[in-house]
Amino acid sequence: MFTGIVSDIGTISKVEERGDLRLVISCHYDMSGVDIGASIACSGACLTVVDKGSNWFAVDVSAESISKTAESMWAEGRKLNLERALKVGDELGGHIVTGHVDAVGDVVSVETEGDSHPIRIHAPKEIAAYLAPKGSITVDGISLTVNMVDDQPDGSTIFGLNIIPHTASVTTFADLKTGDQVNLEIDILARYLSRMEKLRAVTA
Repeated sequence: MFTGIVSDIGTISKVEERGDLRLVISCHYDMSGVDIGASIACSGACLTVVDKGSNWFAVDVSAESISKTAESMWAEGRKLNLERALKVGDELGGHIVTGHVDAVGDVVSVETEGDSHPIRIHAPKEIAAYLAPKGSITVDGISLTVNMVDDQPDGSTIFGLNIIPHTASVTTFADLKTGDQVNLEIDILARYLSRMEKLRAVTA
């Protein structure tokens, strides 16, 4: 379990094909305090530490995970938003995040307004119903508040965010540009509502 508050930016320093994709990710964490088998959210995807060193850790990414996440996300040199798993007693600065990507969104625009950056992202129709103004969304592992929603004729939606300077400086959003793909995770309450609606439709 995570909160969507990024605590480090990692870089994929090595990619190795061995059935699953083995990644070595450089970071600034004190890895002596991270156990093998621990979970670390990597740009919104919960992955398991399978090896580690003083300033790096390794994870295995399955074909299923690759198919559900942003294109080219697992390439060498790619920067990732990192968050270690929540501990009992930790401050909940964002919202409850599971590290399971629900959909991939496309960045429609990145603008400048004062020191902040309004961003618009296109989300597929599969999750459109679970996005609402003032609701929570996780984008590339970052807990954010939805500012606006513009529903599209095909059932998809375009939603807006406002990225303040601090958020941009401590995440990969400083490099975000139009056309980029991002990992999206809907609020966990919306996930349960989705399941309830599907069951209701089956039994109706």
